[in-house]
Amino acid sequence: MKKLKRSARLVEMTQYLMSNPHKLIPLTTFAERYGAAKSSISEDLAIIKEVCETEGTGELLTLAGAAGGVKYIPKCGPDKALPVIESLCTAMEQPDRMLPGGYFYITDILGQPGLMNDVGRMFASAFAGRDIDVVMTVETKGIPIAYATAAHLNLPVVLVRRDHVVTEGSAVSINYVSGSQKSIHTMTLARRALKERSRVLIVDDFMRAGGTVHGMVDLLHEFDATVAGVGVLVESEDVLKEERLLTDYVSLIRVSASEPRSRQLIVKPGNYFDNHEVMIER
Repeated sequence: MKKLKRSARLVEMTQYLMSNPHKLIPLTTFAERYGAAKSSISEDLAIIKEVCETEGTGELLTLAGAAGGVKYIPKCGPDKALPVIESLCTAMEQPDRMLPGGYFYITDILGQPGLMNDVGRMFASAFAGRDIDVVMTVETKGIPIAYATAAHLNLPVVLVRRDHVVTEGSAVSINYVSGSQKSIHTMTLARRALKERSRVLIVDDFMRAGGTVHGMVDLLHEFDATVAGVGVLVESEDVLKEERLLTDYVSLIRVSASEPRSRQLIVKPGNYFDNHEVMIER
């Protein structure tokens, strides 16, 4: 039991809530932790709730009753997301990011923990209202995004492998067709990694036609699992609409090449803002 001044208690309570997102915390937990009356804890939570909602960093849900408590839901509204999206667009506009085959170099972006934390918060905010059991991605570049998103949703991460790993035991493997190059690839998932009938949020770093994500969707069918949502950091617009294998997904930025010789890229925000009214000047 800690005896803290109210100001210090507010700081620690806020930190505790943000470290345990989407987890129902009984009021007695805080009352016993700080040796304070539940009425005082309720007043503190009201202050934290007001600040979070005013600043657009999250929501504080309160459930009444004996089994009730408080739950922190991370959020990232348009005002918070726009600067992150704009910084991603600026970073992606570098012409030397263009690679053969219609791909783009983004490894340096994925290697920035602070930026990935913001990306994870945006995806967690976009899918906060959905019933999700796990976050899934395919190795390797999608891993930072998956862990950042899962941290804000307080969920485990499931990794799909390109090749079977002996230490993971028996696994399910499928072949899928790359949407961009029409070539056959293999992906595998350990049987113990995912429970049957799980609700899965798929995230990935880059999507062209959507072949890899579509392959993960097919793999989930082998586990009788369902797709709760799909989020991609970068989507390429250099693909015909009829070639796109997915239509329901959330993207943060869109990239296309205007002229291959000049290596000039056209970068703009993805569909993350489609459901928000926000002014974007680019």
